[in-house]
Amino acid sequence: MNRPHISIVVPVYKAEECLEELYRRLRAVLEPISPDFEIVLVEDCGGDGSWQVIERLAVQDARVKGIQFSRNFGQYYGITAGLDYCLGDWVVVMDCDLQDRPEEIPHLYNKALEGYDVVLARRGQRQDRWHKRITSWLFYKIFAWLADIEYDGEVGTFRLLSRKVVLNYRRFGEQLRYFSALVQWLGFPTAYVDVEHGERFAGKSAYSWSRLFKLATDTIIAFSDKPLRLAVRFGFALSSLSFIYGVYILYRAVIYGFPIVGWSSLFVSLYFIGGVIIALLGVLGIYLGKTFDEAKKRPLYVVSRTTTEAMDTQS
Repeated sequence: MNRPHISIVVPVYKAEECLEELYRRLRAVLEPISPDFEIVLVEDCGGDGSWQVIERLAVQDARVKGIQFSRNFGQYYGITAGLDYCLGDWVVVMDCDLQDRPEEIPHLYNKALEGYDVVLARRGQRQDRWHKRITSWLFYKIFAWLADIEYDGEVGTFRLLSRKVVLNYRRFGEQLRYFSALVQWLGFPTAYVDVEHGERFAGKSAYSWSRLFKLATDTIIAFSDKPLRLAVRFGFALSSLSFIYGVYILYRAVIYGFPIVGWSSLFVSLYFIGGVIIALLGVLGIYLGKTFDEAKKRPLYVVSRTTTEAMDTQS
């Protein structure tokens, strides 16, 4: 069997209504590029009929390969599994809801042929609700500041990678995996292509406010120790202000004879400082907890079954 020229890696979560259309449009744009392609669909146990659709597509077309996790691990672990299993010389990573339009893949591919290992799809006008656009913009601004890296918030998951990038990405072993930042960290020649952001074909986003907040927190902790350094600076600043104010009170008492009073302000100050200490210990505790998770060396994901295994059983 020849190595596929191009692989499409798609994490799948509650996408039963999208998969048939996704396959149809992918096949239409990939066959003119090369008939040697594969579509790797990683089903993240969304609880709907997505896996049954993937199995049906794999029977119809051997170029469709399905992977199902044993439980829900998350989008970035789905991407990791897809990159571990794919075989193509070029690999496109995209979402399953068709907001990443398959018709843009030839533009990414043609740009890569100019000599780039990474081609990022930059969305000009996002087809999302206003609150999601605002929170995404805010997240990327805060993330770039805390992680001390430059990151374009108009770039999502949709991108094309060379085989070289994929092989190096597989070397990452950390549990906290922010796909876009890891690819950027690798440092391979990168280009941008402006693309049209499509409408969601069916369903709604699986990211709730709580999941988005957890993702943002985990990502910042995974890529930066700046919160710790900010906590140290804040502690020194608070101590310096307290010392200056103490000297001022002592000066007034000694020089002008003002009595030292203010039990209420003393108690408020104690509670304030106590709260700050607890918060800073909490930040430190989060980092220690994540370090503990990394030290366990657990597998990043667990595969329950693949379509290849199912076809082998049938044969």
